[in-house]
Amino acid sequence: MLRTRVIPIVLLSGYSVLKTIKFDERRNLGNPITIARIYNTRNVDELVLLDIDASKQKRAIDFFTIQDIASECFMPLTVGGGIRKIEDIRNLLKRGADKISINTYALENPDFISESAAIFGSQCIVVSIDLKKGPDGYFIYSSIDNETTKLNPIEWCKKCEELGAGELLVNFVDLDGTMAGVAHDYINQIANAINIPLIASGGVAVPEDAVKIAKAGASGVGISSIFHFTNYTPLDCKIAMNAAGILVKI
Repeated sequence: MLRTRVIPIVLLSGYSVLKTIKFDERRNLGNPITIARIYNTRNVDELVLLDIDASKQKRAIDFFTIQDIASECFMPLTVGGGIRKIEDIRNLLKRGADKISINTYALENPDFISESAAIFGSQCIVVSIDLKKGPDGYFIYSSIDNETTKLNPIEWCKKCEELGAGELLVNFVDLDGTMAGVAHDYINQIANAINIPLIASGGVAVPEDAVKIAKAGASGVGISSIFHFTNYTPLDCKIAMNAAGILVKI
């Protein structure tokens, strides 16, 4: 049985670390090297770095920034932001990334998932999916035009797996940065629809929320705000998960 992972989600804009609320309001948290060093000491299982402005600004994530961060990061590292070419993936892997997260371009060109998985292996390709809740349920949200798409989220998750994604990262936009509780029921629906690992992120307020995400079927719990704005640590989340019978690495 695989251990459930505790995975901080670190948002970048260029060389600055940000924390958003509902993908909108921003707080600057400083230098990514410092953040990486802190997480090195806190027994996290992986780290996800996402440049949230790269696609909007039609640029790739800065490769040298990733190289600097990776040199200080002693855990598996997933990197995303503005990836639109095979060469982007190759450059990031050369600079220390272990996995690549694709979001916007996967929606624009789903065949890119298959192409990249065929070259680098499915285990390297993570598809990131942003969800927003509307009157008729959840929809996939595109940050490029600030609109929801017409894609059915569950069907898109299944399609990404069919195309070769090795893992999904699902972000709940309405819960981002709110510390208002998690969407464990919908996480469970996604987890039951796919056969690849799922990281779910958004709304964790207390370690018990990490338990809810894990029990819903996610193999990774994406967390950010409580590690920056409360006294809770990754170890607190793992202790709660372990006490609930969830296998974790402590």
